Amino acid sequence: MKLYSDPMGVDSHRVRIVIAEKSVETSVVDLGAGGPLPAELLPVNPYQLIPMMCDRDVMIYPGRIILEYLDERFPHPPLLPPDPIARARMRLALYRIERDWYSLIPDLENRARGKTDKCRAQLRESLAGSREVFAEKPFFLSDELTLVDISLAPILWRLESWEIPLTSLPAPLVDYADRLFRRPAFRTSLSTQERRIRSLPTP
Repeated sequence: MKLYSDPMGVDSHRVRIVIAEKSVETSVVDLGAGGPLPAELLPVNPYQLIPMMCDRDVMIYPGRIILEYLDERFPHPPLLPPDPIARARMRLALYRIERDWYSLIPDLENRARGKTDKCRAQLRESLAGSREVFAEKPFFLSDELTLVDISLAPILWRLESWEIPLTSLPAPLVDYADRLFRRPAFRTSLSTQERRIRSLPTP
């Protein structure tokens, strides 16, 4: 398997976490944001979306599709519940995270004039407002790690770089982030550039 990855991209990061959690042997090719992809891949990825995974003759993108492909292709450990209703709820949570929080990332990363402060406040308030969800179980509405947690981890890791101190958020969310950051797979998933964002907690 080969993964074309943005070493600072949130979407690429969550794919790398899944790869590490499932111990999938993968060659990671780091590309900057926006590519460019190798010319021979353009016919199969005309949108030039990163991350992109090549598994034999299968070319997969974007990140969300790669996550579910990996979970089905390598079923252990499972990262979505086996029950269809619980699985649908997790997928709905993923949709909301992508729509409400991932959509803010471009303006936070690019420090868009007139938008950054608004996006920062919106993300902080939304995370703080989810306090009860993070206090209920060890992971997001679950006793086991799921794709929802894997999608949240890259956001929480980058909060300091967006001038949102993690310690300013409710204690259950701080504890939740600490649990994610201490996982060996999370440590393995970090690119060299991502390791510079903040310090890892002591194992």
